[in-house]
Formats: sequence, structure tokens, C-alpha cells
Amino acid sequence: MKQQLHQKKEEFLKLCEGMRGYSPLTIKSYADSIQQMIEMCEVVEDKSSILLNITPLRYHISSLSAKTIALKLSATRSFVKYLQANHWDIKLQGDDAIKVPKSLPKPISHEHIMKALDHASPIEALMIILLYSMGLRISELSNLKLCDINEQWCRVLGKGNKQRDVPMLPQVYEQLIKYQCHEPSLEYVFEQKEQKLSENSLRYILTKAFLAVGLKVTPHQLRHSYATQLLNNGARIADVSELMGHASMATTQIYTKLGNAIKMEHYIHSHPLCVKSEEC
Repeated sequence: MKQQLHQKKEEFLKLCEGMRGYSPLTIKSYADSIQQMIEMCEVVEDKSSILLNITPLRYHISSLSAKTIALKLSATRSFVKYLQANHWDIKLQGDDAIKVPKSLPKPISHEHIMKALDHASPIEALMIILLYSMGLRISELSNLKLCDINEQWCRVLGKGNKQRDVPMLPQVYEQLIKYQCHEPSLEYVFEQKEQKLSENSLRYILTKAFLAVGLKVTPHQLRHSYATQLLNNGARIADVSELMGHASMATTQIYTKLGNAIKMEHYIHSHPLCVKSEEC
């Protein structure tokens, strides 16, 4: 039975890579999690039905973080749903949900971003301003095509090959045109030797740009900064959710919690009763 599960695992991963458009990193994570599950689970067959008891796996990974455990269980559940959709009478045992604490994102202040822009090279500056002005993921930046950009809008290819249109600021478009005049490319915004720059290459360039001004910043923090600035300045959460390409508005609501946390911090340091009282 475990040999059959291994075969179905490969079929499932090909489906994820092809039709579902999962990233290579997600595919690898799914492959490792499902492989570990198959090796450690107990398989109980009863006539035509199958029970997968993953309790041994749960004991084995119990020392990992709640988020890692939840991701491994999610991969296993997706795999089992795939088997059920392919007419397998199969059930999971021991897959009780685990609560994952949601940590607040860590945006970069506008002032720090402007400081990095002042010292950035042309490619660094364009990368920073695109990530910050459009809330792009690093994968979306790597896949950004010239044909999808005009003076007002940019068509972005997001997770699961879902497209969304994001406003293009005039000054950002102007900077893009200037960059293309000096570093012309054929298809993608960022290319080298007629090949698009990889996510890792872009991530290295951006990290280096911020390190030059004494800051340790990831591309995703600029995406957080984009969402935080919009919400703090009155943008509707539904609009921000659409602009970010979030599958659920609940994801976007994390940024409203961040705004409340900042407001509370400012309140504590500003109100005279809090300043004078240690209780605040």
C-alpha cells in the first residue's frame, strides 16, 4: 500500500506544479512533508477502505514550531483530498488541527525606504520602488513583463497564476522607462543575458541595497510596508486585499492589527497619564 501512496504522491506533485501553479519551494515542501508522512504513518486496510493513522508522525514532529507542524498537516490533508477525489476510500486519523499564533508583519518606515533610495543604484532603486509602490511579492517582481505595464496600470501574475491589476504611479513609470533606456530588456523588466533575473538574484540585490545604509530588509517587508501605509492612510481593507492579491480578506486584516498596535504604542508614549504612570 505504501508503494501505491508513493506513486500517487508523484502524480499529486505534478498536478500541483502544473495545473495549480505552485512555486518550486512549495512543491519541495509538499514533497518532503508527504514523503515523511508516508514513511511514518500506520496504514490500516479494511476491505475497500483505508485508514491513515498519522499519530506516529505527530509525535515525531511535536518539537517543531506550531507553524511548521500546521504546514506539514496541510500538505497531508491536501494529498488525502486528492486521493479521495480520485475515488480512494481513505480517511485520516490523528490530524487534529493545531492553532498557529499569528505574528504581526514587520514593515519598514517610509523614511528608511527613502534613505535606501537615495543611495541605491538604478536597478536597486527600481526594485525598491516597484515593491514598495505596488506591494509585489519577490516572485511577482521576477515575473514582471514589459508588455503588462502601461502608464496607469500593471498586470501582475500572482499566486496560483491569478492575475490582478495594480495602479502604476507616474513617477514609477517614468523611472522604469529611464531604466529601460540604459538597461534594455526583451521581455521581463529585470533581465541578464536575455534571461529574467531569478528571485534569489533579485533578493540579493535588494538586501545589499539596504545593507549599504545599515538596514537588514527583506523584499516581503516592503510588501508589508505597502499594505500598512495604505490602511493607515484610510484605504478600504477590501481594496487593499484586492491590490495585494490576497485569497482572503482575513489575511489583510493582520495589517489592521498592526495599525492598532502602533496606535497603542504612540498613545502610551504620548498621553500625560501614561507618561507619568508606570501602569501604562
